[in-house]
Amino acid sequence: MTTVLVAWAIILAVVLGVGWLITHSLASSVDPWDNDASRWFASERTSELSDAANVGTFLGETPVGMAVAAVVAAVVSLWKRSWRPAAYFALLVAGIGGFYWVTTTLITRQRPPVRILDPGLVPDHSFPSGHVATAIAVYGGTALLCWWLAPRTRPWVWVLVLVPVFVALSRLYQGAHHITDVLASLCYTTAWIAVVATVLLRRSSPATGDRAAHDGDAQRHQDDGDAAGSHRHDPSRSVGRL
Repeated sequence: MTTVLVAWAIILAVVLGVGWLITHSLASSVDPWDNDASRWFASERTSELSDAANVGTFLGETPVGMAVAAVVAAVVSLWKRSWRPAAYFALLVAGIGGFYWVTTTLITRQRPPVRILDPGLVPDHSFPSGHVATAIAVYGGTALLCWWLAPRTRPWVWVLVLVPVFVALSRLYQGAHHITDVLASLCYTTAWIAVVATVLLRRSSPATGDRAAHDGDAQRHQDDGDAAGSHRHDPSRSVGRL
């Protein structure tokens, strides 16, 4: 647990440092092209795309993400009879919640200079994107869990990876965040998933356990076969019977 806390603190420090640079020293360099990108997304708006963006935003909502994480954690924990999947999702969700709360409290950045299609947002909480972080942690974390614990699902996990991409594009389209806000969430959430997965999932791969059990069974069968063969062909036993 100490490793996880130290890693969380380091990631948070990096996020705060990047946020400070974007809103202070590098603001004059970053804001012009960041704002231009936001204006481009706004210029491409249509009623159909707006409806799709609403769906993407919904998938990244914190209550939705927490509900999905809770269901997946419960199902996988019961399936594997292990507490690790539940702890994995609990740490993921708690970690990104902490990153977002601390960062938006200490770093203020105005939303893009376009009409925002998601009403009710705090005007100066543009950095980082909580929706994107939630989507990456929940859907990306689920994809990694499936890849790790259920190898047969690997050909289909890419579908889960597309959900955070959809959420990110939706938030940019709605004018809720700049591109750098989304990229920051992508980087720190990916790093956080890597930390939590390394600590909690590294030793819980069923494939490894199955291979070890299979190898052990094979070795026992081989030993039994060698013992039986030795018994049948032991010269001393043959001499004894003469």
